[in-house]
Amino acid sequence: MSQAGFATRPTRSSYDVVIVGGAMMGSATAWFLTDNPDFTGSVLVVERDPSYEWCSTAHSNSCIRQQYSTELNVRISQFGADYIQNLRRYMGDDDRVPDLRIRSFGYLYLADTDGFADTLRRNAGVQRAAGAATELLSPDEIAARYPFYVLDDIVLGSINTVDEGYWDGIAVFDAWRRQARARGVEYVSGEVVAMTRDATGQRIDSVTLATGEVISCGHVVNASGPRAAQTARMAGIDVPVEPRKRFTWIFKAEQPLDRDLPLTIDPSGVHVRENGGGTYLCGGHADVDPAVPFDDFAMDHGLWQDHIWPTLATRIPQFEAIKVQSEWAGHYAMNTFDQNAIIGPHPEIGNFLFLNGFSGHGLQQSPAMGRAMSEWLTYGQWRSLDMDAFRYDRILSEQRIVERAVI
Repeated sequence: MSQAGFATRPTRSSYDVVIVGGAMMGSATAWFLTDNPDFTGSVLVVERDPSYEWCSTAHSNSCIRQQYSTELNVRISQFGADYIQNLRRYMGDDDRVPDLRIRSFGYLYLADTDGFADTLRRNAGVQRAAGAATELLSPDEIAARYPFYVLDDIVLGSINTVDEGYWDGIAVFDAWRRQARARGVEYVSGEVVAMTRDATGQRIDSVTLATGEVISCGHVVNASGPRAAQTARMAGIDVPVEPRKRFTWIFKAEQPLDRDLPLTIDPSGVHVRENGGGTYLCGGHADVDPAVPFDDFAMDHGLWQDHIWPTLATRIPQFEAIKVQSEWAGHYAMNTFDQNAIIGPHPEIGNFLFLNGFSGHGLQQSPAMGRAMSEWLTYGQWRSLDMDAFRYDRILSEQRIVERAVI
């Protein structure tokens, strides 16, 4: 046996579904398959790092929002919020599943130009039409609610404090993985290193593991996060997803704020939110934002000193006296095409399914995406939310669905 009790070899030579990657998206798909009474097939999850130490799931800031620029993304998050806050019911009233709530301090976008303000107004129209409780606030209205901000340069703010904020993503991940395994999903510690197509070239016949074992498969799900392009290339497919480094710091303020701090998105791109107990979580990235090696998790200490901290202290003067308690770097699985998910089958290799390119939104979108994948694998169609807009075909036809609200 390997880490986390994962076997190192599959028990069978053939599975109906092979999921490449067992972190948040892979485990969401596995669990939703087990929860669908119409799915009766076998599932193998291949995870290269069963400690999950370096996966994007482990490095997430674990928040959820409905403030997107596309209706589908709003709907995806609305289901996510319902799922999170009714987790035990969704998971069969299992007493081992925690009762979770979203700590709804909200997201606050700050616009410092008329153009950005117009974008917030357009986005708010989309969000409200979908039932989100988004409010647009003038600088005076922001100051009345949150008097600690300096707002001299701000034109408009956008906030929603209903089902927007922090949630315990790792608790959901652990519950999915544990229950999926108890229901018969097989997790193995290993790595897919090759895929073989059939004679027509229109199906993946098998995957080969690093151990040399060849596993026949009905469908392959690419749930390999920042490694999505590497996995797709084994099937002869190009997918525009690459690892982009994102930095996070948790700090303690000498003078904590007197109320919860919304997840504040400064016009500079720096974001900061409440963490509890007089501590705060903030994040950002360098102006030069290239793809990075899969194993590059080195911190950029100059970024904190030269950009992040000065930006925080300028926007919230009480953050001039702070002490960093912890810090880490993680990877976005960035879809460089349009920063939106890629989900569903390849148009020519029909049993190769994408679950990729979430560009920092993966944790919050995982309930809806896991459900959608289980529907496609079971019925060959979407039944809850129509995900066709996010299919791979749009990349071939260069039809971008640009998400304007990317942090």
